Amino acid sequence: MLVRMNQDLGGAVWGWVAAVEGNPHAGDMNDAPSRRDELYAELEKLPPNVTGEIIGGELYVSPRPAIRHARAASRLGIELGGPFDRGRGGPGGWVILFEPELHLDQDVLVPDVSGWRRERMPELPDVVGVTLAPDWVCEVLSPSTAALDRARKMAVYAREGVRHLWLVDPVPRTLEVYRLEQGGWRVLPTHVDNNRVRAEPFEALELELGALWER
Repeated sequence: MLVRMNQDLGGAVWGWVAAVEGNPHAGDMNDAPSRRDELYAELEKLPPNVTGEIIGGELYVSPRPAIRHARAASRLGIELGGPFDRGRGGPGGWVILFEPELHLDQDVLVPDVSGWRRERMPELPDVVGVTLAPDWVCEVLSPSTAALDRARKMAVYAREGVRHLWLVDPVPRTLEVYRLEQGGWRVLPTHVDNNRVRAEPFEALELELGALWER
């Protein structure tokens, strides 16, 4: 097993990338299930203070979110969960989940927040890994995960037909909105600071961005 570590001078930002080494058939797509199973076995051995994801035959291990990151993700779940998941003061019709484990083909991803339209997920699956691609995902960016979120994870979401994607950055206080069109991401308006915004697919109600950043 090959492990590469990336760490900043302060030791606060780090990540591991692990890939199967020494396999003469590493490029053989017929071997993908066994390599994925091997990587998932390694993922299950990880300590609880990290998050493991499998993307493109590699195991990515990231630190658990810092407080500002976790605060933005949890607040977003609260803001959307009431009106869109529970139908309180809003249209309902969604299942909103915090940090679900997605099993998408050979990849295993853990977005910060995800949503499924209820007609596509009428019952909650009693499984660890959800194989049904979400209708919407949100990644909250941090220095240790931003590059992975913007590149490889966005590519997987596009491949799997996720229609809507948000990128939230709590440092500059921005919300980037994307829509999938013809297999690629169309960039929609970026919202900033404490504005009240209507962002698809939840444009039925205004979202108060300030709620994501406040203490």
